[in-house]
Amino acid sequence: MKLIAAQIRPVPGDCEANIAKHMAAIQQAANLGANLVLFPELSLTGYEPRLADTLAMDTSDSRLDEFQQLSDRYGMLIAVGAPTQGREGIEISMISFQPGQPRTCYSKQLLHADELPFFAAGSRKLVLNHADVVLAPAICYESLQPSHAQEAAQSGAQVYLASVAKSERGTALANEHYPMIAKKHSMTVLMANCVGAADDCVAAGCSAVWNRQGEIVCSADAVQEALVAYDMQTGEASIFSLV
Repeated sequence: MKLIAAQIRPVPGDCEANIAKHMAAIQQAANLGANLVLFPELSLTGYEPRLADTLAMDTSDSRLDEFQQLSDRYGMLIAVGAPTQGREGIEISMISFQPGQPRTCYSKQLLHADELPFFAAGSRKLVLNHADVVLAPAICYESLQPSHAQEAAQSGAQVYLASVAKSERGTALANEHYPMIAKKHSMTVLMANCVGAADDCVAAGCSAVWNRQGEIVCSADAVQEALVAYDMQTGEASIFSLV
């Protein structure tokens, strides 16, 4: 399986512009032979908690139909980030599209204290199966909690999909934590971070992949939009500028 983390610079609050950016990234990933493309946390809107009420969407939103079409066309799992309306409030969600299947939605279960005024926690556990590989979604703060990775491993996950919007401090913590859980649970860890403005901080990129031995095999820089690609079968890893 060829995994790609799409490191993009979302336009804050502009869903249409961000969808267009996603489409370009997916097309480029398809040309590289990707089986999976993972986008950062809240990638469709940018990480803007104060705008969540106005930006929240339903998973059946027709604007998302293009993602299903591309998934079907390329046989690709596409995972995007968006605020969605849940029972208890707005949730931070990862919406996934798989060829010939209904779209699925995983919502962040463990929120950071700063997110509590704006978001409600999700309650549903989820793993995805694509190309005979089991993948576990994880969204930013919760991906740094050992219990979350433990549950993913117990669910049979072979790949941990960390969709994040992390500052320089957050990426430093990720670089300490992800290799440990990769080695402990023998899981490949794929982190997709954004660059540019993210609420009241600057997202620090450095999207990366760690193999099952806990070794970092590929990492983007902190400022440029890029695709981080890793072939699980061959071990080949590459960085591509987003065009």
